[in-house]
Amino acid sequence: MKGRATVTAYIGLGSNQDRPIQQVRAAIDELAALPETRVQAASRLYRSAPLGPANQPDYINAAVALDTGLAPDALLAEMQSLENRHGRVRGAVRWGPRSLDLDLLLYGDATINTADLRVPHPGMSERLFVLYPLADIAPDLEVPGHGSVATLLATCMPTRIEVLGESTDE
Repeated sequence: MKGRATVTAYIGLGSNQDRPIQQVRAAIDELAALPETRVQAASRLYRSAPLGPANQPDYINAAVALDTGLAPDALLAEMQSLENRHGRVRGAVRWGPRSLDLDLLLYGDATINTADLRVPHPGMSERLFVLYPLADIAPDLEVPGHGSVATLLATCMPTRIEVLGESTDE
């Protein structure tokens, strides 16, 4: 990344299949290994109720801040490749179980609305399983068009969520 302009991107991670804690921890390491990218900060791990169908296991969630020289579409492509390597199957069940889910939540202060990518990520401002991990690493972060993470967290509807540990390094 020497000499290249970088952007701070925030990624939400989730898994509820195939040893989810290990899936999330491995994905953080793999994000750090992406070209022109380094992990600036990683949140603690959280356990949360599934957003979709109730007959699935709880999710393990985290968030990372990345310094990256990758363009948003290139970063998205790398993230989707990583999901595929973890056995992610994109199915017909919306919000169904998955081995690994990576969401590009924010890319600098950009607002992106294309057929393949929407940033800020839709719904992130209303989801505790996104906001709690983000608050660990960037409580004052502004979500374009929505306010700070801390403010959003204070006004979010409560759902079942619990912290699992001090950091993803445990």
